[in-house]
Amino acid sequence: MSKSDSARLYERVAHDISEKIAAGDYVVGQRLPAERHLAQAYEVSRPTVREAIIALELDGLVEVRQGSGVYVTASMPKGGHAGETDIGPFELLEARRAIEGEACALAAARISNAELAELEALVDGMLSADVAESEDADRRFHVAIARATQNSAMVATVEMLWEARARSPQYRLLSDKAHGAGVTPRRDEHAVILDALRTRDPETARSAMRNHLSNVLESILAATEVHELEQARARVAAHRKRYVA
Repeated sequence: MSKSDSARLYERVAHDISEKIAAGDYVVGQRLPAERHLAQAYEVSRPTVREAIIALELDGLVEVRQGSGVYVTASMPKGGHAGETDIGPFELLEARRAIEGEACALAAARISNAELAELEALVDGMLSADVAESEDADRRFHVAIARATQNSAMVATVEMLWEARARSPQYRLLSDKAHGAGVTPRRDEHAVILDALRTRDPETARSAMRNHLSNVLESILAATEVHELEQARARVAAHRKRYVA
């Protein structure tokens, strides 16, 4: 890949694909190779490819068609140049899992009863039918746990991660796709974290937070999965073979 090694990994993938589109290697109307093939070709994970596709989608170069694949829609980005990028959605979740897991472990040993009551109210707030209100309760829940660590550096780090999530155009597009697929903050998973904090056991709390954020990552991956056309055709062929005498 030709872009500077200092660039984010998904940016380098997106840049290389955009150069291939500009050069005519992929023409308008053509379907890009399957996600798994791109991951193998660039020697990256499928979430990294997913982040690259989101960046290309924001630039108007590709369109994701559920059940079919990713298609080239333009040879040049909107405005003639690639748009601004930020921390990738999946690398952000990976960082949150590592950092907030440790924050939760530290909070377990220091959290007060008043702070536990605050978290309980926020968990209940995630039941709101308004997605924006539920998401706000989710953010406040995680930041409140960081504050319960009584460590200002930990609070600043967790707040920075949530600010990066709100700022990232890639994360916003991914969130819109996930919400459209019915992915919203899970009250039950946050209740498990709260129960773990009540035990005052750091390992139990760490595990609960890490499991929750692993589930978030997996649910977003599943919700934004692009089922390739050849996979659909293979399923149809398998059904035909099964039912033809």
